[in-house]
Amino acid sequence: MKRPHASSRHRPRGLEILHEDRDLFVVNKAPGVLTTGTRRDEAFTAENVLNQYVRKGCARSRKQVYLVHRLDRETSGVLLFAKTEEAQQRLKENWKATEKLYLAIVRGRLPQRQGLFSSYLAENEDLYVHSVDDPAAGKLSQTAYAVIIETPAVSAVKIRLLTGRKNQIRVHFAEAGHAVAGDPKYGAGDPFRERLCLHAKSIAFDHPYSGRRLFFDTPIPEAFARLARGLTEAACTDTVVKAP
Repeated sequence: MKRPHASSRHRPRGLEILHEDRDLFVVNKAPGVLTTGTRRDEAFTAENVLNQYVRKGCARSRKQVYLVHRLDRETSGVLLFAKTEEAQQRLKENWKATEKLYLAIVRGRLPQRQGLFSSYLAENEDLYVHSVDDPAAGKLSQTAYAVIIETPAVSAVKIRLLTGRKNQIRVHFAEAGHAVAGDPKYGAGDPFRERLCLHAKSIAFDHPYSGRRLFFDTPIPEAFARLARGLTEAACTDTVVKAP
């Protein structure tokens, strides 16, 4: 009997590997999976799952992955991990050249098909993020968006983050009166319970050593297409988010 390959036996649960080379991983994270965690909840995180994958079941192995950026637990989509601290540092130092595009289904119709949310975000003692008037009390947060399609109940939007704050997209759209569908934290009373309709759809970045520009895209989640009929890959590609 042919012995299964280690990569098959230790396939990372909750993650789809989009790309792997000697320096990094690009994965598609499922909703409900933490990017990283504390000791109490670290067992099922993207970071830990990938650590187990690179160790191939060897308890003595010291191989590990290194976090480059994060996604909220309920946000699905593209995540980047480095295989060495040096690669991690190089990716972080060049992070401004990285382009991440998100896809979201939000409630209602936005007043403009292109727009920019800009505010200072702060987090209170209940871990609730919100906008504040005092710049000294928060961090500048900017979210550019473009509407892909609209239905009477929801809009599908393509989003580019100009800053990367905790819960930024969810807060900006909720405060504008267009909460992300399925958001139990910032979209109270939303009838959609299947999942948070926020997905990190694509990423483009420079390889930390070769400098080659890499691009990775992921499919539209099925729940999004059911909520926003007419949402297609072609429509996503054709929609351009204008950032100032």
